[in-house]
Amino acid sequence: MRIFITGGAGFIGSRLAQKLAGAHQVTAFDNLLPQVHDGNPENQDRLTACGAELIVGDVRDAEALNAAIAAAKPDVIYHLAAETGTGQSFDLPVRYNGVNVMGTAHLIEAVREVGTVKRIIVAGSRSVYGEGAHHTADGALVVAPERKVSDMEAGDFLCRTRDGAPLTPVATNADCPVAPASVYASTKLMQEYLLGQAFWGTDVQVGTLRLQNVFGPGQSLNNPYTGVLSIFSRQIQEGATLNIYEDGTITRDFVHVDDVAQAFAMMGTVDVMPSDILDIGSGEPTTIIDIAQMLLGLFDQPTDKFTVTGKFRPGDIRYAVADISRAKEQLGWTPQIPLSEGLRQLAEWSARELAAETA
Repeated sequence: MRIFITGGAGFIGSRLAQKLAGAHQVTAFDNLLPQVHDGNPENQDRLTACGAELIVGDVRDAEALNAAIAAAKPDVIYHLAAETGTGQSFDLPVRYNGVNVMGTAHLIEAVREVGTVKRIIVAGSRSVYGEGAHHTADGALVVAPERKVSDMEAGDFLCRTRDGAPLTPVATNADCPVAPASVYASTKLMQEYLLGQAFWGTDVQVGTLRLQNVFGPGQSLNNPYTGVLSIFSRQIQEGATLNIYEDGTITRDFVHVDDVAQAFAMMGTVDVMPSDILDIGSGEPTTIIDIAQMLLGLFDQPTDKFTVTGKFRPGDIRYAVADISRAKEQLGWTPQIPLSEGLRQLAEWSARELAAETA
């Protein structure tokens, strides 16, 4: 098949290209944003090694994107190009909407023009759920409302009902109503809506993988807005004491980048693509304190070299863990790389990268 990957020189996209290039003709489209790519050449090297074509361009440039898709005449498009990072999106709403929303609109028009595309798979985000699924004291399943600033200023970071009763978080899947709590999350949800609505009633199939916290070697060590594990890895090696927000028990689902690339590869090549939105993660909860201690140990640092600051940020989610049962049942995908192994790989890679920087 002919495959086109927006964001194809990135952390996930380059690995996806590598997985597919042996059997398919792969074109990657990427703007090589310095914030993401500077000091991190391995992802582009991966494209060169696997024989994928790289077209440098920006999804905000409708003419460039249209020309690239017209030349590639793809059967399958993976839409991975996006601005990421909850905190940065609060400060740069125009940039986030330009890339994530208008970039997707440009993609839609290019797909309609070329007329060859059979499938589009978009990289969704679990951030669209907001605080996500919770149980009330009597066991009812509800969506937690956004946490109150006044509660967090008082040191109460728990999710509660609107009348103040505590809630117990559970793993979330696409049955959970969406409730985006950041500019980033809203733009990611709009990508899903636009693609689903633009191709309704046509032969173009649209699939969505909502990703949890993707990590692994190759994740930018220089981008302060994404990838808590790569950020922590750099800070530990620079001798810093880690600053951990809220009370330290923010909980995340960390999934290895190779497992994520495999899920995307399967979505594009499986005989019958799932029409349901699939959640992609490890399915396992890990607190930020626990992950910090694991990384500190891997770098032979005291495992208490962190400070719980009590600070909080707009749009941050308390508990984000995926219910991955549909990905297992409908796609036949399961994560293969345990957190301990993935962290070891990340630590070894980041140590090499920082040593090369200072050489």
